[in-house]
Amino acid sequence: MKQAGSSDIFSIKSRLRRLKRDTNRWSIFTLAIVLFIALPVIAIAVKLLEGPGETWWHLVDNLLADYIGNSFFLIFTCSFLVLIMGVGTAWLVARFEFPFRKQLEWLLILPLAIPSYIVAYAYAGVFDYGGSLELILRWLNLEFVRIDIMNKFGLAFVLSISLFPYVYVSSRAFFLNQAGNLLEASTMLGVGEFKSFFRLMLPLARPAIIAGLILVLMEVLNDYGAAQYFGVNTFTTGIFRAWFSLEEPETAVYLSALLIFIVFALILFEKWQRKNIQVTGNKASGRTHRKMGTKPMEWLKFFLVLIPVILGFFIPVGQLIYWAFLTAEKVFDLDFIMLSLQSFGIALITSLVTVLFATLLIYFAKWSSINGIKSISRLGILGYAIPGAVVAIGIMIPTLAFDKWFINTMDTVFGVKTGFLFNGTLVALVYAYSVRFLAVAYNPIESTALKVSNSIPDSSKMLGVGNFKTFLKIEFPLIKTGILSAVILVFIDVLKELPLTLILKPFHINTLAVKAFEYASDEMVMEAAIPSLFIIFTATIPVIFLNKLLIKE
Repeated sequence: MKQAGSSDIFSIKSRLRRLKRDTNRWSIFTLAIVLFIALPVIAIAVKLLEGPGETWWHLVDNLLADYIGNSFFLIFTCSFLVLIMGVGTAWLVARFEFPFRKQLEWLLILPLAIPSYIVAYAYAGVFDYGGSLELILRWLNLEFVRIDIMNKFGLAFVLSISLFPYVYVSSRAFFLNQAGNLLEASTMLGVGEFKSFFRLMLPLARPAIIAGLILVLMEVLNDYGAAQYFGVNTFTTGIFRAWFSLEEPETAVYLSALLIFIVFALILFEKWQRKNIQVTGNKASGRTHRKMGTKPMEWLKFFLVLIPVILGFFIPVGQLIYWAFLTAEKVFDLDFIMLSLQSFGIALITSLVTVLFATLLIYFAKWSSINGIKSISRLGILGYAIPGAVVAIGIMIPTLAFDKWFINTMDTVFGVKTGFLFNGTLVALVYAYSVRFLAVAYNPIESTALKVSNSIPDSSKMLGVGNFKTFLKIEFPLIKTGILSAVILVFIDVLKELPLTLILKPFHINTLAVKAFEYASDEMVMEAAIPSLFIIFTATIPVIFLNKLLIKE
């Protein structure tokens, strides 16, 4: 017993000595960035210990079931719809040849350029009394039958046609790169195309499909603008109601914690299913060869693939362009130009700050000598999995506490009256964006950095050049493509973000997303068209860039 105990103590001491030896400033910097990014989640966890607010049990008795029921209805309904549209279109463009296939391949990604709340505004106008659908039917001398989409079914439809490209992109990448010999062997055995897809390709593609689906569901749970406009109670609308209408931060925190639990359950499910399914393919066998068909069948495939593009992009954009012509004189003025420049400026500052954090996190972990530090560094990118409203609440808690302490200290000790130092400032907003979108910057930079051979920086270090100088002189020029793509992607995500911005933006600052939301909330949906179009056309650039990256792979 004594020998065993002595052995354990010796092992612990040995590990501590090794940890002390391997710990350097890069390790400390890495952990500092991870803690800085994880602060919102830590703040929510600490706040939970204070107990629920006064209205929590009233909410549990009257509203919580509605929040849970609607959120899970959206999860299951959107899953069903995006799987049909995303996987179906991915298989058709990867497996078959038909007219305008190349054009439709990248057009299918464009719905990602339109935020779901903007799609909701457009479709509400299409189906409303006096809307575009009624005008078209009257022009065709047809009877107008109004379709009410301002409910949870309409919300599920809007979210699905906005988000299905996540599943399409991941599925198409798999189908294009999957070994062609599997399908050839299936055909030689007399198995039909339909059966081969469901019995062979679909099970093999499941990890890629689920990965895209998880992104869709996280966006569904993050949505606020569309759900609020359609009058559907979800966790995110409940968080806003608890914080702003009921003025109960504790209740908002409890709802945020429940939402975090659901999101991380989805992430763990995705990790679990990927772990239990391993697919190996023979790359030497080449890609899947596209099949030709009869002319009627080719045109049928064309129309099937075109439908999601029309629903997800052309109809909402067409509606917005029509509204823009009607309201241009009223909306497009010097104030709107200044608003746009302000919005672009915030997005640019945030993208640069976020890319800096991501780059430092990647290279500090690389320069550290501690085993497992790279795995710890990846905890810093989990903010993307947390809905924007939750990130905002998690940041408001510590900033409010610090500002109150700062104001009291300055007043008591120095007799100076001051205002908030962080809360309600641009600093807090940029920090929140960085937490939320660090993963968006981290992934392209990391994938580019991994392509740089370790021998290049190692040779520089052997000549006595330090890590930081080696990075600036040698590695930065080699990864600048990944850094540029990260800047663009974060810029667009910040431009589109709504719930986080609504909670944290300073009173004197506005963005295009908030302006469009304000117009829609004030029953001025047509006026929301021009700020919405600015967001869409700016967001189209990285979508096309993404498609080019996929083609090169």
